[in-house]
Amino acid sequence: MIIQIIKLKTNLLEEELLRRAKEREPQFKAIPGLLQKYYVKIGESGQYGGIYVWDSTESLASYRESDLAASIPEVYEISEVPNIETLDVLFQLRK
Repeated sequence: MIIQIIKLKTNLLEEELLRRAKEREPQFKAIPGLLQKYYVKIGESGQYGGIYVWDSTESLASYRESDLAASIPEVYEISEVPNIETLDVLFQLRK
């Protein structure tokens, strides 16, 4: 299992960001290997993120090459290069 944490800065107001995220929800639900995605707000104004839980590095790699992934900077009007961390899960507390 792989966890990917993406932190981004946008010029969008929160209401508009949420509208766009919810509009794209069916596309994210259809991604093979994406077990869960959390949409998060980071303390500072205009800072948000996504926490993705993947079944494998192959699923993550396939998503990274998709049109959906490529559309994120434009759709969410990202104003700075996002901070992206990828973590390998060693074990989980609950199943």
